[in-house]
Amino acid sequence: MFQGSLTALITPMDEDGNIDFAAYKRLIAWQIAEGTSGIVPVGTTGESPTLTHEEHKAVVEAAIEAAKGRVPVMAGAGSNSTAEAIELAKHAQKAGAGAVLVVTPYYNKPTQEGLYRHYKAIADAVTLPIFIYNIPGRSVIDMSVETMARLAQLPNIAGVKDATANLTRPLHTLRACGPDFIQLSGEDHTVVSYLAAGGHGCISVTANVAPRLCAEMHAAWVRGDVKAAMDIQMRLLPLHDSMFCESNPGPVKYAASLLGFGANNVRLPLVPVAEASAARVKAAMLEVGLLH
Repeated sequence: MFQGSLTALITPMDEDGNIDFAAYKRLIAWQIAEGTSGIVPVGTTGESPTLTHEEHKAVVEAAIEAAKGRVPVMAGAGSNSTAEAIELAKHAQKAGAGAVLVVTPYYNKPTQEGLYRHYKAIADAVTLPIFIYNIPGRSVIDMSVETMARLAQLPNIAGVKDATANLTRPLHTLRACGPDFIQLSGEDHTVVSYLAAGGHGCISVTANVAPRLCAEMHAAWVRGDVKAAMDIQMRLLPLHDSMFCESNPGPVKYAASLLGFGANNVRLPLVPVAEASAARVKAAMLEVGLLH
């Protein structure tokens, strides 16, 4: 159900910083038409840290409504408070999401046992498939393969979004958790390498603005055409570079604004990309063929 190119959706905003739900629904419709396999609202790219809980829930509901069951929705439901994560997961389940994405608790720095108990508590509270979002670069802590293997024994711990950029990690995870544990890359630059190491897909930032190319890359891999997959990966390379020239989602929100999906606006403490970064993003989009 969750494989191929999934988009870590931005949350479009208007000039005043309010959520632009009309642009959001147009973005999702375009994603589906371009071949995206699934959508992931209110993750890091969706600016979940600066959305209120009411906004967070409204964005999840809007994504589910816009998808209309055509692609699965994996709703962000992470928090560094276990009780809050449970609340968000329960809402996602009630709203009709197909799964939830739960980031490792940031700032608190729990032990591996704390991580296990955090995810087990959420798994006990809902029946939805749960994906662990392991991103040490933002949350400081790194869930070990051993802890992930313990969690994989729980019936609704379905997989991981792996943003470690460690290409030995999917090999060890495959060995420890088995082939049914769904491994999704969280790093656009290493997608093909990650698939070769046992991955099933990618939750992509770049796919916000290049959904067709990202979907075609995964389709090429599935049919065994490694050369075609690598050709697309190389074509996308300057775009990947530009998407992370400043803190995500600044660059991708600027790129999306050039395509008509909301204003070039992020919430403090993030700010719109600098002029030099904007030029780099636009040049990459022109090079890849997304702008003319």
